[in-house]
Amino acid sequence: MNALTVLASAAFGSTVYLTALSTVGQLNQRAPYVKVAGLIATGIVLCAVIGIITFASQSVVLGFILGAVLTPPVHRRILRRRAHAAGS
Repeated sequence: MNALTVLASAAFGSTVYLTALSTVGQLNQRAPYVKVAGLIATGIVLCAVIGIITFASQSVVLGFILGAVLTPPVHRRILRRRAHAAGS
């Protein structure tokens, strides 16, 4: 297992999470039929990305999971810190 591969995959997993979060945020502001179609398309793309990753090596899968799991709490903490700084 290559540590550099794990770190690169973690960064990719983080990027996929943040991109999906941004996409869903944008879709929530659209009309209901556009939102549903967009969410379905986003889900299909995420399934395809995860499917491609499962065919890769074990270190890639571990890194992707690591990045996708660690990003949400870090992202929430950054957003709270920004809100706190803006409120001060």
